[in-house]
Amino acid sequence: MKSISVLLIGLSLVVAAVSQGADAPKATKSKPGSHWQKVLPKTPEGFTCTTNLVAAYPEHNVELVIYSPDKPGRYPCVLDIHGGGWSARQVESDRPMMERLATRGFVTALVSYRLAQEAKYPAALHDCKSALRWLRANAKQFKIDPERIGCMGGSAGGHLSGLTAMTSGLKEFEGNGPCPEQSSAVKACIVMAATQDLLAANKGKAGTNTVQFFGAKCDDNPALYRQASPIAHVRPGVPPTIFIEGEKDTLKTGRAEMQEKLRALGIETAVYTLKDAPHPFWMSQPWCDQTVTIAAEFFGRTLGKAN
Repeated sequence: MKSISVLLIGLSLVVAAVSQGADAPKATKSKPGSHWQKVLPKTPEGFTCTTNLVAAYPEHNVELVIYSPDKPGRYPCVLDIHGGGWSARQVESDRPMMERLATRGFVTALVSYRLAQEAKYPAALHDCKSALRWLRANAKQFKIDPERIGCMGGSAGGHLSGLTAMTSGLKEFEGNGPCPEQSSAVKACIVMAATQDLLAANKGKAGTNTVQFFGAKCDDNPALYRQASPIAHVRPGVPPTIFIEGEKDTLKTGRAEMQEKLRALGIETAVYTLKDAPHPFWMSQPWCDQTVTIAAEFFGRTLGKAN
């Protein structure tokens, strides 16, 4: 993941979005001339934060950090899948975003999946699926409505978020994790700053992170890279999926083509471009709040409100 450089902020949000019936939410403007500010975790008032074991492996214990409201009710839930090039554990960096989203009427959870150096693909995907099944199996304890769960993630986590969503209902992607009687399907998905066609993006290349993640170069095993590409699994019935990107980031291969496929099937999609935002925009202000505003509107509409 690229490091964040100090950037001047102009207007807060430029929306380059055309969706199937969804208008872009408004975001708070930042002061001209202000600089980005890193945000740190702090459990919001009225919420309880717990860390929960999902599955124990010799190489890593898959865990869920969950923010659940103290107020009674049945809440929609959003699972966050962190980034870090599949090789760095960045749960802490995503916590401020998920804390803020929780205060908008959700149970939020963050999964720490097995990294590339711990277990090769598809272990990380299997861990995300396990986390979703575990959330459903323990829904009552955390006030979750098991029928209303979505996912989101940025960078490598955005790849896994898109792949998790596009493979909803496909048994061959489940793995052998806990709670096999539960579904790992999601009803809505957000992809942030992530490539969706790994085959096209890696032909003729041998990037360190991708080779470590897959255990092979793309040219040596193109079928594996295609299987791991969210775009390859777009089909009728996949959930509404929107994309959030930073204006200062690089083009994400497969995003536009994946949106074309979604629109052709009548599935809601949109892309939101945050002005002046660098690659890990959701980790710092003003873009963390802008991201939460977009996510709260989208998940509030697709997953519904607490009841």
